[in-house]
Amino acid sequence: MNRDIIIRHIVERLGTAEINYPERTGGQDERHGKWLEAGVLIPLFFKTGRSADNGEFVFLLSKRSADVSQSGDLSGPGGKLEPFLDRFLRFFIVHGFPSLLGGDALMYARGRGNAAFDNIALFLANAVRESWEEIRLSPFNVRFLGPLPPYSLRLFTRTIFPVVGLVEKKWIFHPNREVDKIVEIPLEAFYNEDNYGFFSIYSPADETENGWKFPCLIHKDNDGKEEILWGATFNIIMSFLEIVFDFKPPEIQPQKIITRALHPNYLRGRHKRYSKLLDKILQDR
Repeated sequence: MNRDIIIRHIVERLGTAEINYPERTGGQDERHGKWLEAGVLIPLFFKTGRSADNGEFVFLLSKRSADVSQSGDLSGPGGKLEPFLDRFLRFFIVHGFPSLLGGDALMYARGRGNAAFDNIALFLANAVRESWEEIRLSPFNVRFLGPLPPYSLRLFTRTIFPVVGLVEKKWIFHPNREVDKIVEIPLEAFYNEDNYGFFSIYSPADETENGWKFPCLIHKDNDGKEEILWGATFNIIMSFLEIVFDFKPPEIQPQKIITRALHPNYLRGRHKRYSKLLDKILQDR
């Protein structure tokens, strides 16, 4: 696999894909009945083999800790837009970080017009700031490859604005309290139909275990533990694969089901009052 050829292909496909960003963004507060906006980095890393052409691309995903909402889920580093801070950082990214935002990816982003470019740069700033805070991934070690279409989470009243970034070299992983570990999922894992199944989740209070079912990717981590990629991050990566490689997911065998109870504090980390809300949501589905 030729790293540079694949990267150029990714940049071209992402740069010319339709993303439908809104004209204005502002990080609205859900307490006032509006949706929050969040930038998320989808980190790609090329693991070299014995030669430059003998390697593979992997997604570097964070496993969320029990201290935060959606504990146990795999996701890219990211979080709520901080309008003032992230606009300030956007200025430096556009004018002072050619290693992060440059080359053909910059050309394609500017070609979308001023409003779209400003939003792309804003959520890139948001995503790399969160990546530094969560896992100490330096913005000097990331190269922007392109944006992906926004994805809305209804349960959390949040719209995610994903950006894809290439992690140029290995770094020392220093998680904050939000992250348990980094899970590497090879790109080629998505091309193995045996890795797909349905993820059935239920509330701990529901003894019948009749929960919701979602398509998922089942991945065995380096430590031998089975990790489940599902939900927003699964769908965002499916969008990436479709845009970049014209990928169509395989038909999932209906009998391949992974069943788990969600953590009681899934909605808001360790805040107990929200676990009752989760029980109600699942029981009233």
